[in-house]
Amino acid sequence: MNTECRLIMLSAMYENGGNVTHRLMDGHPQLFVYPFESQLGTRYVHDFLTSMFPVKYRWPVFPLHASPHEDYQAIIDEEMKVRAITPHVSKFRHMPMNFSDDERCRLYQEYIQQSGRTTGSNVTAFFKATFDAWKDWRRTGEERAYLGYSPIIIVDAEKIMADLPLSHVIHVVRNPWSAYGDTKKRPVPMSPAHYMAAWTQTQYYALLYKEKYPDRVHLLRLEDILADPEKTIGDLLETLGLERSACLRSPTWNGKPLDEVYPWGTIRRATPEANRETAGSLSRHEQEEIRWRASFYLESFDFKNVIR
Repeated sequence: MNTECRLIMLSAMYENGGNVTHRLMDGHPQLFVYPFESQLGTRYVHDFLTSMFPVKYRWPVFPLHASPHEDYQAIIDEEMKVRAITPHVSKFRHMPMNFSDDERCRLYQEYIQQSGRTTGSNVTAFFKATFDAWKDWRRTGEERAYLGYSPIIIVDAEKIMADLPLSHVIHVVRNPWSAYGDTKKRPVPMSPAHYMAAWTQTQYYALLYKEKYPDRVHLLRLEDILADPEKTIGDLLETLGLERSACLRSPTWNGKPLDEVYPWGTIRRATPEANRETAGSLSRHEQEEIRWRASFYLESFDFKNVIR
């Protein structure tokens, strides 16, 4: 097995457009696009960020004593495993998928027997086994890179760079008013203070690692993606040696068009108009609190004039 994995990880703070971007890239003929959030984290992740972000969204940590089977079981990958093992309770149960988690586990262990256990090899085997076990995945034969999506994975970009030398991270940022407006649609939404603490933390790491790894960490604004997804995402893919494609114009599942991005995220209408409407749905008090808490980042991302 080739352990020189070319992995592109999508990152975005909650409701910042990660799912939208993921679905827009789904049909690209040169990408193995993971079908759901690729929740690579394990319960062995433990650091100063653990209290802020769920470990399922983090870059994985594997114990030295574990076996390949134990490594596989440690990867949380909740959305995919629920869809495969208990599809009747999955929010993606209406999406056709011929996939066996047992088969993926078997293949994963075979690949690790060839490559050996390292974090990079484990992640490589995990992605390769996924697409080899997914029997009705549309394959073009032109695939050149894997694409995963895990919210807030930007905080671990330095680890990704070290473990997989051919990897890239694409971080998507959305204006905080629209982002919080969609967060409020959740059954138990975060408070503005809680949400903005996490939003500013992810943007801090995005700017930090963009400066340190300018050729491997890439920043996109959701506003630009919504205005012209083919150009915005296509321009970036061309810098990565991949082709621009008309498939970037609209969201898909396994290459088949979707009417809306939901249930991948709370954003149903991925349009500039809906994005502005969501920002305007906040009360004046909420708008001002978001402005205050995001103030150090608004100029960096050209968001100062979103709410006047």
